[in-house]
Amino acid sequence: GSAWGDWANYTASPLRAFEQELGAQPPLGFWDPVGFTKDGSAENFKRRRAVEIKHGRVAMLATMGYITPEIAGKWGGICATDLNFSDIPNGLAALKVVP
Repeated sequence: GSAWGDWANYTASPLRAFEQELGAQPPLGFWDPVGFTKDGSAENFKRRRAVEIKHGRVAMLATMGYITPEIAGKWGGICATDLNFSDIPNGLAALKVVP
């Protein structure tokens, strides 16, 4: 075994409750480096998984919102007094221009 022992010997570990979950795969198996699931609560695990998926989706939409104006162009028209949509820079630089 290793300096930490053989994982097969830790049969009573609460982390064993999640060994068969989607995403647990060799060689690491179920990997929780921060220890969020050390209590073995299936309810907390399901909530955290749902929250992680939601945050991933928001991040994907934010990435598309950042990239799309570069590729597809911008709307015509006026955003605010004396500010056309075409004059607004892409990305975070827009925060300095939009009132």
